[in-house]
Amino acid sequence: MLTHDTIWLAIDRLAQSCGYSTSGLAKKAGLDPTSFNRSKRIGADGKPRWPSTESVSRILAATGSTMSEFVELIGNPAITPKQQARIPVLNFLQAGKKEFFDDNGNPSGEAWDHIHFPHAPEDNLNVYALEVSGTTLLPLFREGDRLIIAPNAPIRRGDRVVMRTATGKIMAKELNRQTATKVEVKSLNSDEPPLSFSPKEISWIARIVWVSQ
Repeated sequence: MLTHDTIWLAIDRLAQSCGYSTSGLAKKAGLDPTSFNRSKRIGADGKPRWPSTESVSRILAATGSTMSEFVELIGNPAITPKQQARIPVLNFLQAGKKEFFDDNGNPSGEAWDHIHFPHAPEDNLNVYALEVSGTTLLPLFREGDRLIIAPNAPIRRGDRVVMRTATGKIMAKELNRQTATKVEVKSLNSDEPPLSFSPKEISWIARIVWVSQ
């Protein structure tokens, strides 16, 4: 049933399932961090205050969730939505360290945190997240964005990828060309000339399949 309490509970559960506090979710959606505080849910006149459709739209966009998933939380708050799937997450800058990955570019070790992933990975691919920090990937990716990486996904020309060089440098690029003897990538956010690597110069390369912005 659509009530004041179930709407707010759905927002609380959406935030929790995606790894945010309610204030963190509001901030991620570009809203005032206090928008979803419990004190804001009742007006000064004592009447219930409902979240606006704009607020709901923004948090769905911020979490990559659909309206049907949100309605599911409203209709049956006891349901654990598919957002509850957990995937490993690491700071993007740390991804250059070899100890966080196996030889195939899959997460390894115990230093990884975990987040709730709001989408079912395409074709049930094994995925993990790299969280952007700083300004090095602007304007395409902002601080706090999470790049969802599928190390076992096929890579095609034009795909956005993350790669680690044999020297430990981590980069987000667009695949320009890949052959048996050469991997050519180009910048995502500038007119810099393409970079070319031999396969032995690359530890791993993986496709970015989704971005949480």
